Amino acid sequence: MNQSRNVDACSMVGWWQPVLLSALAGGMAWGIRGQYGHETGAMIAGLLVSLVLVFLLCPKNISSLTMVRAAAWGTVAMGVGGSMTYGQTLGLTQNGPVIGNWEALRWGLLGCAIKGGIWIGFAGAFLGMGLSRIKYRPKEMWVLMLALIGAYYIGLSLMNRPYNPATGEVPHFYFSEYSYFYPDKEVSPRHESWGGLLFALLTLIAYIRWQRKDRLAFNMALWGILGGALGFPGGQSLQAYHVWNPEVFDRGIWVELDQYMNWWNNMETTFGTIMGAVLGLGLWLNRHMIQPEVCDEEDNLPSWGEGSLLAIHLILLVLVEFSSVDAVDRAYDLGLIMIAIPVVAIVGGRFWPYLQILPLILIPIAGKTLKNLSYDTQDVGVVLGWLLFVVIPLAITLLVAVLEIRKPETQRNGHAFIRWTLLLNAWIYFLLNYAFFRLPWPWAEWTGRTPNGIVFTICLFGITLAALFSRRREPQILNP
Repeated sequence: MNQSRNVDACSMVGWWQPVLLSALAGGMAWGIRGQYGHETGAMIAGLLVSLVLVFLLCPKNISSLTMVRAAAWGTVAMGVGGSMTYGQTLGLTQNGPVIGNWEALRWGLLGCAIKGGIWIGFAGAFLGMGLSRIKYRPKEMWVLMLALIGAYYIGLSLMNRPYNPATGEVPHFYFSEYSYFYPDKEVSPRHESWGGLLFALLTLIAYIRWQRKDRLAFNMALWGILGGALGFPGGQSLQAYHVWNPEVFDRGIWVELDQYMNWWNNMETTFGTIMGAVLGLGLWLNRHMIQPEVCDEEDNLPSWGEGSLLAIHLILLVLVEFSSVDAVDRAYDLGLIMIAIPVVAIVGGRFWPYLQILPLILIPIAGKTLKNLSYDTQDVGVVLGWLLFVVIPLAITLLVAVLEIRKPETQRNGHAFIRWTLLLNAWIYFLLNYAFFRLPWPWAEWTGRTPNGIVFTICLFGITLAALFSRRREPQILNP
C-alpha cells in the first residue's frame, strides 16, 4: 500500500477531539482505578482511552476484528506499570518530615516522571502496534514477551539492586522511603521494580523501531512516555501543593470545600487527564500512519488453542486477584507475565479480542466491587451484590461479545461496535465505581467522594455525547 496515495482517513477530525475525549476518558478511568489498584485497575484507563482513539481516528472501513485487536492491546499494555510501587515516591513530596525539603520534592517528582513515563510508554507502544501497517504474529509475540520478561529481570538486577531493608542498603537511584530523606525516622524501604520495566520498555522500543521498522508504534511509545512523564508529576504536584501550602486552603471557597476533597484521587484524575490528552494528541499527529491490516488466516490460533489459553488465563487471573497462592502471586502478579498470554491471544485469536475488552477486563473489577460492598462492609447484601455487581454486568458484556463474534465478518461494523462498546464500558465502570463511592449524589450530604463523583459524571456525559453524536465522513484508503 502506497502511503502517499492514502486519503487522510481522519481529515474531518480536529486535533481537539481526540485530545479532549481522551482526556475525559483517561481522567475518569484513572480516577476510578484508584479504588481498584494495580495492573487490572490501570487497564480500565487503557480500555477507555484506546476505545476513544480507535473510534475517532481509525478508518471506518477497517475490519471489526482489527479495530478490536488494537483497542485490546492498548488495554492490557496499560496494566504493565501497575507492578511498580509508588506510594513512598509520592511520600517524598508530601510526608510531614519532608515538607519544605525541596531536594526531596524534586527527587520524588523525578521518580514520578520516570515511573509515569514507563507506565504509559507501554500502552502507547502496543496501541501503535495495533494500529500500524506492520503485521505482528502470535509466534513472534511469544518470543517478544519472553524477551521483555528477560529484559525485566536484567534491569531489575542492574537498576534496582542492592536492596537490603535490614541494613538500609538501597540502589543508587531509589525513589522510595530511605534514611537520607528521613534521618530521624525508622524507615521501611519498598522494593522497586521500575528499572526492570525500563529495560523491558527499551527492549520493546528497540524491537519495534529497528527490527520491525514500525514508525507508528515507535512514535506512540514516545508520546506515551511523554504523557506519563508529564501526567504523574503533574497530578502529584497538586497534591503536594495542598500539603505544602495549607494557608491557601484556609480562606475563600476552600474553607468549606477542602474538607470534602480527596487529594489523592485528584492526583490520579489529573494524571489520567494529562496522559490521555497527550496520547490523543500524539495519535492525531501520526494519524496518517494508521493503516492496520488483518493477519493472514494461517496466523490465527486454532480454536482449541485459543480456548486453552483462555482457561489458563482465567484461572490464574482469578487466583492472583482473589486468593493468596504464593506461587501464582510471585509469577502472575508481575504485569509483564500477566499480559503475556493476552498479548499473544489478541493478535492470534478470533474471539479473545472481543472478550478482552468486555468481560475479561471486567472480572477483577466486578469482583473487587462485590468484595468491598458485600463482604468487607456488608453495605449491600451478598445475594443482591452478586446480582448487581457481578452477574448482570458480566452477562451483558459477555452477550455483547458473543453476538459480535458470531456475526460473519462481512456483517460486522467495526466502527459501530467500537462506539457502543465505548458507551457500555464507560457506563459500567462509572456505575460500579459510583457504588464503590456509596452513591455520592451531589444533592445529598457531601463526603470525601462527592467532588470526584461530580468530576466523573461530567467526564461520563462528555464521552456519552461524543459517542452518540460524533459523525464524520466515511474515510477511504485508496489503492495505488
